[in-house]
Amino acid sequence: MSGTSPRAIRSVCIVGGGSAGWLTAGLIAARHGRDLAVTLVESVSRGTIGVGEGTWPTMRNTLRKIGIAETDFMRACHASFKQGAKFARWRTGAADDFYYHPLVLPEGFPDLDLAPYWNSAAQGNGNGGPSFSDAVCFQEYLCEQGLAPKLMTSPDYAGIANYAYHLDAVKLGELLAAHCTGKLGVNHIDDEIVGVTRRDDGDIAAVIGRDSGAIAADLFVDCTGFSSRLLGEALEVPFINRSDVLFIDRALAVQLPVEEDSPIASHTISTAQKHGWIWDIGLPTRRGIGYVYSSRHAGADRAEEELAAYVGPGFAKLTSREIPIRSGHRAQFWKNNVVAVGLAAGFLEPLEASALVLIELSADYIATSMPATRQAMDFVARRFNSMTRYRWDRIIEFLKLHYVLSERSDTAFWRDNRDPATIPQDLQDQLELWRDTPPGEHDFASAHEMFPAASYQYVLYGMGFRTRPRAGQLAQRDMADDAFARTAAMKRKLGQMMPTNRALLDKLAQHRFPPL
Repeated sequence: MSGTSPRAIRSVCIVGGGSAGWLTAGLIAARHGRDLAVTLVESVSRGTIGVGEGTWPTMRNTLRKIGIAETDFMRACHASFKQGAKFARWRTGAADDFYYHPLVLPEGFPDLDLAPYWNSAAQGNGNGGPSFSDAVCFQEYLCEQGLAPKLMTSPDYAGIANYAYHLDAVKLGELLAAHCTGKLGVNHIDDEIVGVTRRDDGDIAAVIGRDSGAIAADLFVDCTGFSSRLLGEALEVPFINRSDVLFIDRALAVQLPVEEDSPIASHTISTAQKHGWIWDIGLPTRRGIGYVYSSRHAGADRAEEELAAYVGPGFAKLTSREIPIRSGHRAQFWKNNVVAVGLAAGFLEPLEASALVLIELSADYIATSMPATRQAMDFVARRFNSMTRYRWDRIIEFLKLHYVLSERSDTAFWRDNRDPATIPQDLQDQLELWRDTPPGEHDFASAHEMFPAASYQYVLYGMGFRTRPRAGQLAQRDMADDAFARTAAMKRKLGQMMPTNRALLDKLAQHRFPPL
């Protein structure tokens, strides 16, 4: 046995700012306090990409852990409430074609699965009844009415309906930077990283700042964006391209100013186009709109034409920004003493707002599983790599699910997406099983699942997929009828008591949510 004492982990250096860098810094510093020196080095003049405007409900708990009040967050980040996503024209392309993926679980789920009962009714009435999400939960109704998920009397981060946020990602980075440096003791260095020095064992010993010189640390977090300066370049971890499954590789984004009293959608709107889809995110002062498309199927001119048609006459006055999308991820996410978070780890199209939640999950794992010694780090890294790769695979399958069920055949983009050669085998197998049994908790047994079975049900049945009812699945008819009735009653109640998204945000500009 070696007599060398274990090398303690006493310092962390995060390279790169933005949402990824500052969320990681905040979670680590909030958990470890003075026991761990946290430094974030970035070139402020470079700016950030700032395209992630949608979060998951997990952001509420992340901000609470970091110690930021919800009122302060929403004001600083020009945030609004998000209760899910509306997918328009994905199934047939018709003007009245839409479905919802809400953030509320179906009534009684998972103890009571309403999917067999809805499937039985839908196939009996020729699909003339309510949509799946409208039948099994109240949130589609709230979204269609433009209503908020909480009241002004609701405490910080608590709501009557489950909710996430739409936000200005650049403002989020600025808020987190001020909080981390002012309240959590994070050391901020504004400098350009021009190189690294390595230890004999392959670890990074220090990053080299153009002005600061060597910045040493025991653990480095790579938040350098698509360039992946540490994990990809310095440690030469290869990139796994997943464009064979997900074709989207470009985004054309604009910001559309809105009137002060205009309605604010309480959900992300995703409208399918000929060669991709358009996101539409409402904030108090603007709408963020972007067309994500496949350059293999259409050129930039064609994409701009479709985006202009969606935005309307005001498009000519807007400045558009083109963003490359490289669908895929690194082969490893933690190698030696470097772990990548955010774009440095990988990126996929923003169809289900997975970018920020992957940052949150990765940063939280690093903070909670911080190894005490360098010797323990390799074990923590192996667990992190296994868990994170599983999550990327599940996200890719879930995003692909939205495409493979489409009935659109108007362009090669949609036809190619249904080619079995582009569909992961696990997803093909699941779809075959779900013809007879609805997605259930038994299909998603890992503790690291990204989407619950209910999310698969919302997309499947929203896109017209049907599960053949079986007698054994309909044994709780009375309980199911009661659940459908409770959902209808909840719609009536909330329709009378909930303010609109705009009205609540206007009040929030003058008053604060009560603290927890």
